[in-house]
Amino acid sequence: MFYCPISQNYNAGEIARIRKECKKESFWYRALPLSLGSMLVTQGLVSKGVFSVNPRFGALPKMAIAGVLGFAIGKISYMGECQKKFQKIGIVPCGPQQKRHCHHTCKECEAKLGSNEKEGSGLSAS
Repeated sequence: MFYCPISQNYNAGEIARIRKECKKESFWYRALPLSLGSMLVTQGLVSKGVFSVNPRFGALPKMAIAGVLGFAIGKISYMGECQKKFQKIGIVPCGPQQKRHCHHTCKECEAKLGSNEKEGSGLSAS
């Protein structure tokens, strides 16, 4: 991948602010509520007898697994919101459906592209 200095014009402070905001909001609005909710549901199911109690540790392992899964699902479910925040400042998300191209032509990029084309044409002729 070629390096194009013109396309790297994002404010590092703005990116850091959005990342911090996303971490905070994903924890408070998704991860913590889902974690606590899944733990409460699991405890309710254990007390009703739907889930069996571990003779040594009680309901703790099942509640811990439910809490961790709820936390992970909460964090993952907030990724779309964070991508929207980055799109607002002009950063395109990475992924197979989005193709990122450098729309600028700088001298360094032209020189590398030109040398690659010459090498490619020389190899195909032999």
